[in-house]
Amino acid sequence: GDKSLTGNSLPGLSLGPRTHVQAGTLPKPTLRAEPDSVITQGSPVTLRCQGSLEAQENHLYREKKSASWIKRIQPQLVKKGQFPIPSITWEHAGRYRCQYYSRSQWSEPSDPLELVVTGAYSKPTLSALPSPVVTSGGNVTLQCGSQLAFGGFTLCKQEEDEHPQCLNSQARIRGGSWAIFSVGPVSPSRRWSYRCYGYDWSSPYVWSLPSDLLELLHQAQQNQAEFPMGPVTSAHVGTYRCYGSLSSNPYLLSHPSDPLGLMVSAETLSPSQNKTDSTTSQHPQDYTVENLIHMGVAGLVLVVLGILLFEAQHSQRSLQDAAGR
Repeated sequence: GDKSLTGNSLPGLSLGPRTHVQAGTLPKPTLRAEPDSVITQGSPVTLRCQGSLEAQENHLYREKKSASWIKRIQPQLVKKGQFPIPSITWEHAGRYRCQYYSRSQWSEPSDPLELVVTGAYSKPTLSALPSPVVTSGGNVTLQCGSQLAFGGFTLCKQEEDEHPQCLNSQARIRGGSWAIFSVGPVSPSRRWSYRCYGYDWSSPYVWSLPSDLLELLHQAQQNQAEFPMGPVTSAHVGTYRCYGSLSSNPYLLSHPSDPLGLMVSAETLSPSQNKTDSTTSQHPQDYTVENLIHMGVAGLVLVVLGILLFEAQHSQRSLQDAAGR
């Protein structure tokens, strides 16, 4: 049976009617939920109280409201600090702590464990504002909403091989309920995947079905380069394209940009330029300019190649006409 101990009682800690546990000076144990503390309705979960190897007895309790299911656990499992739940229901949800008994005294209570059951309500909708495409290093706003009047929402980041990290927010009511969360700064070195849940304030550990998974997409910082070309002469007339490449392979260029045509009117040229350019125009020739510019922005080097093209066939025909004369 339960041991009856005298002393100051702890709020919410009770082994039975008129039976209280006095906290001693032993180190507090660790309370864990396996496989996780957020469990879908009907799934199994085990609460484990891990304290001293010399523990003679373990005690698990739920804060604010007693949990009758704990009393039905087999004594040999309780002695090992194991409290299995074969099929979890809403009645199991809540905030738990545990203690162990050793050397004629009880340990300090463990840190609280919040056992959550999901699937009580229909799933909310999770969206990114304005878009799930986020610039690397930037922040993004996520909105979780539902037509149901939830009291609050929880946003959980889905970590690979780790338990989800969750944030709570009070719901705003307007034609349903919704809440917003700010996420970032976003980096492309890891996945950024989220789900959200809705819950009622009267049962904060009973959540809805999870929203669909939202995965943020990463976009590199925008890079650009400028090419001053003044003073402009007729030699600058032509069609230009630019290319980009990474510093790791500067000679492997991207696909070309759309062509940009450059025209020069006579009004923009000085009289001396007009005279010189008129002489040059009598002997047109192919003219190609290559500009190789390395610009480092957030570790990315943009190499831009400017190409000026003249009509080669026209040039060759003009030379042939001049030779024929």
